[in-house]
Amino acid sequence: MLETSHLQATRLLPFQPPFDWQRMLNFFAARMTVGVEAVIDGAYMRHIEFKGSLGTLSVEMAPQGDHLIATVHGEVSRYVDELIEPISHMFDLYAVPEEIDRRLSSDPWLASLVHRRPGLRVPGSFSGFELVVRTIVGQQVSVKGATTIVGRLVQRAGVPVPDSPFEQLAWRFPTPDALARVDLDKIGMPGKRVETLQRVAAGVASGEISLNVSHGDIAELRRQLLAMPGIGPWTVEYIAMRAWRDPDAWPASDLVLMNLMTLQDPSLTRLTLHKARAEAWKPWRAYAAMHIWNSAADVAGKAKGG
Repeated sequence: MLETSHLQATRLLPFQPPFDWQRMLNFFAARMTVGVEAVIDGAYMRHIEFKGSLGTLSVEMAPQGDHLIATVHGEVSRYVDELIEPISHMFDLYAVPEEIDRRLSSDPWLASLVHRRPGLRVPGSFSGFELVVRTIVGQQVSVKGATTIVGRLVQRAGVPVPDSPFEQLAWRFPTPDALARVDLDKIGMPGKRVETLQRVAAGVASGEISLNVSHGDIAELRRQLLAMPGIGPWTVEYIAMRAWRDPDAWPASDLVLMNLMTLQDPSLTRLTLHKARAEAWKPWRAYAAMHIWNSAADVAGKAKGG
């Protein structure tokens, strides 16, 4: 634990090594919402809201490499100790790499990926609503394309922050109510996807849809979202993976995952066979997805998957 003041508080967040911090930052940097989030000089920063209080969060690796340093600025800093858990979930600090890597390494292909990228984590999200928006926007769209459109959403429905302590953080993400009501004509998405996005935003705003997961609720949250028009298994599994911290979430129809799996095993000619192949990676399929996506990104030299 470190210092606490009226407008700033810092906490040390432990984890079990190894931890590939650079890949965590790379993942966030490729998908960050400009103005709301930033990755600068080895640190992740963003605006946050908690219990009605606003502020900013900055997270970086300690020089010793054995813990993260989280600093909360603004009125929300009064809740710093309650924020430790959601921040730790966001950066996957509760993971047990030795156990995960041992299980995945029982597969020869994944063993080679794990060996190349020890300490790979599943990046989470501070805001479940933001992650849902990002995921719906990202349906059948490239990572770069989705990031561009989410940036437009912020410009149309977000809140400017003129007094931000960081010049790179000039906006707050739209509230569910604001996103449900704003005119999204010519935003760059098909009309049906706009309808889905605003339907979900309205549901979250009214309380009809809850994105808060507690122990044992993930199955119900999955059913709730899957019942909505425009929400399919890929969307729900990606949300489960990052927002609900399900370590076994598996976005089976993801094209990058399917293509890389087929390259390894040409007999995987349809989705049911891909799903059957991934059964061997339970209960850590979300980590398998991260390893496969990272292997694709390394080859392409840019963000791929998710």
